Amino acid sequence: MRSTAETPPAGVLPRVPLTPKLLQQFLLAEIAAQRGEASQGAEIFRALAQETRDPRLARRAAELALSARRLELASEAARLWLELDPESRQARQMLVSLYAAQGRIADLKAEVARLLAAEPEFLKQNLLHLNRIFARAQDRQAVRGLIEAVTAPYLDHPEAHFARAQAALDARDTPAARAAIRRARELKPDWELAVLFEAQLLDDRDAALALFADFLASYPKAREVRLTYARVLVNEKRYAEARRQFSALLEGVDPAEHGDVVFAVAILSLQLGDSQEAERQLRKLVEIGHAEADKARYYLGQLAEEAKRWDEALKWFGEVGRGEHYLPARLHAANVLAKQGKLEAARQLLATSEAGSPQERAQLVIGEAQLLREAGRFAEAHAVLALALERQPDQPELLYEIALIAEKLGRLDELETRLKRLIALKPDHAHAHNALGYSLADRNVRLEEARALIERALELAPDDPFILDSKGWVLFRQGDKVGALEYLNKALSLRSDPEIAAHLGEVLWSLDRRDEARATWEKARREHPNNEVLNATIKRFLP
Repeated sequence: MRSTAETPPAGVLPRVPLTPKLLQQFLLAEIAAQRGEASQGAEIFRALAQETRDPRLARRAAELALSARRLELASEAARLWLELDPESRQARQMLVSLYAAQGRIADLKAEVARLLAAEPEFLKQNLLHLNRIFARAQDRQAVRGLIEAVTAPYLDHPEAHFARAQAALDARDTPAARAAIRRARELKPDWELAVLFEAQLLDDRDAALALFADFLASYPKAREVRLTYARVLVNEKRYAEARRQFSALLEGVDPAEHGDVVFAVAILSLQLGDSQEAERQLRKLVEIGHAEADKARYYLGQLAEEAKRWDEALKWFGEVGRGEHYLPARLHAANVLAKQGKLEAARQLLATSEAGSPQERAQLVIGEAQLLREAGRFAEAHAVLALALERQPDQPELLYEIALIAEKLGRLDELETRLKRLIALKPDHAHAHNALGYSLADRNVRLEEARALIERALELAPDDPFILDSKGWVLFRQGDKVGALEYLNKALSLRSDPEIAAHLGEVLWSLDRRDEARATWEKARREHPNNEVLNATIKRFLP
């Protein structure tokens, strides 16, 4: 077998005296190549190869001609190279590739047949890669005919049928491709590559999944098939089954060598709400130093936060380094501190967090303002946002957030001014349109303007439950109770929100469907016992 460099055997190399003329021509060719004149260099090298019968010069000519896109010249040089060194695998492969690029099917047939016959030790590999040679060929039927002809002597090899299956598929004959790949599987029943190929030929995803399941029942150690099976199950949102397959891949192996599978099991466990298993796999990711270790730390922090293990949550969030999850981790950590009654420590954490851009700094400011708003310290939240807007006067998220705080403070003129500025800056900001429209509708003023704003928001985000709620509310204010009911029911079906429930209950009450109104309110109050809007609405109708 030749080495990668493929130096010709000593017997192939001619004994040629290095004359001044020969040296001059060689230097001219190399200088031309270095100056970007590959075509000229190729012609000189070809002439030198013909004169000296040195295969190394023929190879250099072929390579330069190919880089200059002189395919005919490259073919001539490759033929000469092969003539001078008949055992050169690289020369034969280059010649085959050049014939394929030129669409010379007749020449290809003979040359590919020689290539397959000349390299019995590479036969399986060559059969598997056969179709790659013709990747750019336009006449797929001609290519298919060629592949069937050159593989005919090797039909006791499953790789020959694999090559035929690929050629048939490229020629858009799917039934023939299926027949060929099934024959390959008959010859080699445990061949994973053939099973994966057959699955691609199936139009029915359930049939492909059944194929994988049947194969794995017979060959449970088939890792590539199991991995593909698991990924397809994820795409089909069959998460529990997918997790079983990924977990099977981890049996008896070193997690450090299969970190991506560990990560998949962790994420699927999160998706399935299995926090115990998710935590176990996420810890493994941190232990093995996986590329997604910071994401694992972030998720571990969230799991600890949900379980009210505050110190542990702070530990994980604090270990998240700079990157995609750094900012969310800092915001979560601040939220954890606030839940512990450490609001000033939370604010200090956000103030000292690194911000890689004005956008990130704005997110940290908004995080601080939201903590203050949740604590009922609206004036301080407003002051924090106003200071940030002095530095970034047209930052959209800051404008939106300060508008919401202005409403809490009863500064309705400021609310309108801020939101109108935001809409001018970002005409496609659905929530700015909605917030302004809802504010007007809730105050029962300028209802036509409110409706227009909300309908524009719906055009931008047609399935947003909060905008659907606003549409229902403005219709109710305009006296269209039936229309309002339709939008509010849809909104609540999309999101179980206490304020949507408050509005829906009020509309039902006005339609004299009071039992339904009570049921709606009571269900929402069980889920959100401290919501001010919901409790105020219930108190108005059920004092």
